[in-house]
Amino acid sequence: MKLFQRIFFAAVLAGLAAGLAMSAVQQWRVAPLILAAEVFENAAPEAPAVAEHSHEAGTPAHEHAEAAPAHEHDEDAWAPQDGAERIAYTVLANLLGCIGFAFLLAAVSVLSGIEITARNGVIWGIGGFVALQLAPALGLPPELPGMPAADLVARQVWWVGTALATGAGILAIARLRNWTGIVIAAVLILAPHVIGAPQLVGEHATGVPANLATSFASATLATGALFWLIVGPLFGWLNERFARSSAFALKGAHA
Repeated sequence: MKLFQRIFFAAVLAGLAAGLAMSAVQQWRVAPLILAAEVFENAAPEAPAVAEHSHEAGTPAHEHAEAAPAHEHDEDAWAPQDGAERIAYTVLANLLGCIGFAFLLAAVSVLSGIEITARNGVIWGIGGFVALQLAPALGLPPELPGMPAADLVARQVWWVGTALATGAGILAIARLRNWTGIVIAAVLILAPHVIGAPQLVGEHATGVPANLATSFASATLATGALFWLIVGPLFGWLNERFARSSAFALKGAHA
């Protein structure tokens, strides 16, 4: 089997298997937290207090009504119905994303010249988790619906920069394997956090309880870790298996 075909099928199968496992745990641990947060997000704001002051008989009452602007939703925006439809779209999105991450892992392996095997697949999985989830989460923890957040574009730029810098740092250690690589890695990994993630200025109230937010962040990271610890070794095992099958078929053709 040619190199591209071997990598393609290994990435698709590993991404599907890891994505299904991740989706099952996500529906068990993460989805209930999202649904709970949406209750607070969609809750109608309390009616503003009205103070009536009557100074003279027959004088109209003076009303004070100050309220924070409500969070607006686009009534025409399409969204899947809660239940089976929502779960199906979530799982589909997960599978596509997981296959994409498996391809990313394979691309990094090819470009760096470090093959992913069944033995070092766990190390690759840990590296992917640290670069693409743990490091960005140190500055931008996973957020529930209804939680205040900084500008989306600014957060995306910081997230991508952090993932790239962390991944490059890990590769520097893997390729150089000396103190120079460690120093380069330390600079690359720490730089995004020294710069700092975009944050909202001032205090911003949210109806989402703090314990719900922390539970969501930890559950999301744990689910992500499960995906990476499956996809790395599984991709390596499939890659080796396809390589052996290809070598056996090639040997039989020349016999």
